[in-house]
Amino acid sequence: MIRTRAMRTALSFTAALLAVGGLAAAPAQAAVAAPAPVVAGARVRAATPAAQQVLTFLAAYRDAVEGGAETPRQVREQYLSPYLNYRLDQWATQHDADPVFRAQNVPADWSAQQVKEEEGYASVRLTELWSGGGSQDVWYTVRLTDLRIFDLGDQPAF
Repeated sequence: MIRTRAMRTALSFTAALLAVGGLAAAPAQAAVAAPAPVVAGARVRAATPAAQQVLTFLAAYRDAVEGGAETPRQVREQYLSPYLNYRLDQWATQHDADPVFRAQNVPADWSAQQVKEEEGYASVRLTELWSGGGSQDVWYTVRLTDLRIFDLGDQPAF
């Protein structure tokens, strides 16, 4: 467990440098796209590399779901861990819904905020906003060294 503010700050700084390629490159099997600028229709309340990576993933995933150049599976493989992809496939089968959006349709808007950082991982709360006025939180766990998304679900992992 990270116990001091200085250690948390150092980890955040290191993650930010990794995100823009300022330190060493991540291993090839763990490489992911660098965070892109905030997409239209998505808001960030805490501009951290982990929250930005979740927004970048969601924008690419939405484009794929809506018939973009890549399939949703290709986008998931680019940003998510293999085990998480396996779990999402199981969830989709059980719930007959999109496993990333946790619904049968695409949210109208969303925002992301990193709420916790611990032992090299960040917990990011994504709030999906629906056109009917409702909202839903989906929790992401992002590894800070390479910004790979390791978990997502209805409750925070930590």
